[in-house]
Amino acid sequence: MISAAVLRECGRPPALEERPAPVPADGSVLVDVVAAPITPLDLLCASGTSYFGAPATPYVPGVQGVGHLADGTAVWFATSAGMRPGDGSMASVVAVPSNDVVTLPPGAPLVLVAALGLSAVAALGALHAAGSPEGKHVLVLGAGGAVGQAAIQLALLAGARRVIAVARSGSARRHAESLGAAAVPIDELEGPADLVIDPVFGAPAAAALRVLRPGGTLVNLGSSAGPTAPIDSATLRSGSLQILGYTNNALSWRRRATMISEIAAHAAAGRLTVTHTPVPFGSVASAWTDPTPTRQVLTF
Repeated sequence: MISAAVLRECGRPPALEERPAPVPADGSVLVDVVAAPITPLDLLCASGTSYFGAPATPYVPGVQGVGHLADGTAVWFATSAGMRPGDGSMASVVAVPSNDVVTLPPGAPLVLVAALGLSAVAALGALHAAGSPEGKHVLVLGAGGAVGQAAIQLALLAGARRVIAVARSGSARRHAESLGAAAVPIDELEGPADLVIDPVFGAPAAAALRVLRPGGTLVNLGSSAGPTAPIDSATLRSGSLQILGYTNNALSWRRRATMISEIAAHAAAGRLTVTHTPVPFGSVASAWTDPTPTRQVLTF
């Protein structure tokens, strides 16, 4: 038997249960889980209101995690839990298709890699959606979140000339500055910027467009500040601006694996981090409903 966090009703937190150990199908492997983050995607899917539709319950949530194969190899892995029928990462042992498993470099800090995971992949993908950030002035909205924190560091690692971070709270702005960015509240935003990384949309995205230099690009990858934005045609046309949409769902498994490897290498070298709180697996219900913005990572 294994321990698993089981969600039996959408809109309610999962509860710890004992279940039979999974049996891997052809092309799958077993992973002994070390850590699994609770991400906004997990919460959205479990709410029953996501664009994927309500998930079939009961199921084990968790779209990603880290752990070890039977031979001790450290790996990161992805699942489609909540998006398609099947169980996810929040169990002591999981069966995962081999294509969704990525071998991690020696010394990779597993809990940190779990906290970074697909959020850092999204930041990396968005940074490169409009070409390399090298030499550019990059503006990062939602800089207090996991995507925003990763985007600041990855932009600087890629050679960005300057990174400006926008965050609501003073503590988030101070943390962004510790990562190497110049940090401001949205009402003090100034330009010009070449590239905007936007995980929030809404009014902040409209404000960011107004400080883009001519020919600049905003890459949107979320809507935590609002599903629509008050964007005016004159701003777009006068600056010949571009708005691009980005989603990790468009990545091939090979491209995603390459990006995870790059992220894990940066984490192992101490070049990339994100604020996170390790939480014992037995506290999954309280961690699920924790109101703080810090990434909660279940540990086994």
